[in-house]
Amino acid sequence: MFLEQLKQITTFIFDVDGVLTNGDIIASDSGEFLRTFNIKDGYALQLAVKRGYHVCIISGGKGIAMQKRFEGLGINNIFLGVSDKVAVYNDLLAKYQLKAEEILYMGDDIPDLKVMKLVGLPTCPEDAVPEIKAISHYISPYTGGKTAVRDIIEKVLRVQQKWFDENPSAADSGK
Repeated sequence: MFLEQLKQITTFIFDVDGVLTNGDIIASDSGEFLRTFNIKDGYALQLAVKRGYHVCIISGGKGIAMQKRFEGLGINNIFLGVSDKVAVYNDLLAKYQLKAEEILYMGDDIPDLKVMKLVGLPTCPEDAVPEIKAISHYISPYTGGKTAVRDIIEKVLRVQQKWFDENPSAADSGK
């Protein structure tokens, strides 16, 4: 069943804090909130974009550095400072004429719950809260910010025989 679901995925949606980061935020004296991102997650994200998948970021968090990080990976659908993730999800469905079964969402906490109940393949990192784990079809053995995103993207691309890149660039994941 799970492998069949992976074959249908055309779209990845990711939360940021706790999924693409470990959930820690450093508050600087200038008032900026700093996060760290994993290079291996970045490689998988940019490869998914290159392979023609819709890759979307929906997060309550915001910041110029986050925006630049995702743009550097080739991601066009970046929604930061979002309070209603379901509304953004519905807009994406309409914009790309998507069906729920084509969409994989990875979230980790209560703000992701409503939208995760709508997608075809809800997933989460190993350190997600119990409510999210309870509805996830796949729980990565990796934690947020520590290659949980790479794990699920790689699984989808391998099942669809789109994983291996004949000419990878060392700069792809570091943008």
